[in-house]
Amino acid sequence: MCSNSLEGVRRITLCLLAAICFDGISAAGIQLIDWNCVTGPVKPVNGVGQPPLQGLPRKATMMHYLKEAGIPFSRLHDVGGPYGRMVYVDIPNIFRNFDADENDPANYDFAFTDRLMDALAENGVEPFYRLGVTIENYPEVARYRIDPPKDPAKWARIAEHIIRHYTEGWGDGRRMKIRYWEIWNEPENYQNPEENCMWRGDWKSYMDFYGVVATYLKSKFPDLKIGGYASCGFYAAVGANAVAAANSSTRTGYFVKCAHEFLARAKKENWPLDFFSFHSYSKPDAAIKQVEYARKLLDGYGFEKTELSFNEWLPAPSKQSRGTALQASMIAAELIGLQNGPCDNAMIYDAKCGTGNYSPLFNPLTEEPHRAYYAFLAFNELRRLGKAVKTVSPEDCGMYVAAAKDGKGAAAVMLANCENTAKPLRLNLTGEIAICRITDSERIFSQIELPESLPPYSFLIVTTKSKEVKPWCAKQSSAELTE
Repeated sequence: MCSNSLEGVRRITLCLLAAICFDGISAAGIQLIDWNCVTGPVKPVNGVGQPPLQGLPRKATMMHYLKEAGIPFSRLHDVGGPYGRMVYVDIPNIFRNFDADENDPANYDFAFTDRLMDALAENGVEPFYRLGVTIENYPEVARYRIDPPKDPAKWARIAEHIIRHYTEGWGDGRRMKIRYWEIWNEPENYQNPEENCMWRGDWKSYMDFYGVVATYLKSKFPDLKIGGYASCGFYAAVGANAVAAANSSTRTGYFVKCAHEFLARAKKENWPLDFFSFHSYSKPDAAIKQVEYARKLLDGYGFEKTELSFNEWLPAPSKQSRGTALQASMIAAELIGLQNGPCDNAMIYDAKCGTGNYSPLFNPLTEEPHRAYYAFLAFNELRRLGKAVKTVSPEDCGMYVAAAKDGKGAAAVMLANCENTAKPLRLNLTGEIAICRITDSERIFSQIELPESLPPYSFLIVTTKSKEVKPWCAKQSSAELTE
């Protein structure tokens, strides 16, 4: 048990302090890893949002990148609007005439979404299906699909048939593993419905809608995970002003207020809430604090068993940072922080190959990976081993660290430095190093010797050898190692 592992950490500390006295290494560079303390599985926090649609529907030319990085989930939001030619995923794209008979398979258009789902399945990625609509960014000009459905009960029955199509084969469908079904996205995006680009209704109307839909779907699919509501997040809820922020009329304070109201009503009316999802575009430290707040919030309302899904995140998105070592190091740091934190799964926004402030993983001009993609390759080495172990970093260390082992002698450590100064590095590893790869401003996943310091804006993955598991050599892909 990890509760009895403090003595082991103390022994490691003493050993490393001796090293400090010998060679003068700063204590800020010490990374403690208690290899005897398994904290649980390496979690599927390395999911992605919208997948790269290039080549679909004829041929998915970029989906292989998801397989090679061991991506566990792809959240299907913002797939159905202009990004996806208005043919994928969204309920109005699949069931185009709301007044038609929802029990007749002929009234559903699954053609394009089937191709997308098949491509994900072929590459080992489980869809995280958002039931609803894509954002409409200019609601002041016109709205098309973001009004509350005029008949929530019928909307729920339409959703039921979409779920049956993909999990039970209804309507010449599939029998896929799709566990998570999310009801809408960011319905509280603005307090004023006239400004809201996701739900043109007041907050009470969304809560009424969720209660009807979630209750119905859970009655039909008790073994699936039904939840939501893809909250805009908890930016205002951390720090000294958290209590005041919860009652604030500002936009971010309103997000927090809505979460409290939703959870209170969900508890009172016994709504299904298998998972609660929320979003953040904060830098890693703040984002992790928001994850911790969300977990405490759920527990405080009696939802201790409700999973926490951080299914839209990206540290400080901007056109200037996209593709840079700074962005890659922050993404690596947040992946590590999410593994060490209380969320159950997470999905970055996003894996599309596009322009703008987002799309951190792929270059739209070359259709090749940005630096940040390699943070997912690195994290997959922890996932491949499976068993997370306890790590301890001094608060002033300036680095993030996560470690894992497989029980057969193989181990891996991932570290990230998202600051502008180098950080001294000392690791207590379990065996001979198999490979060490670094990504920084000059190198992209380059094989190196274990360095004495971690450069500014960089991340590192180190694996060790075992007799049972073949070492990772430069000619092997991550996909080969996971087979």
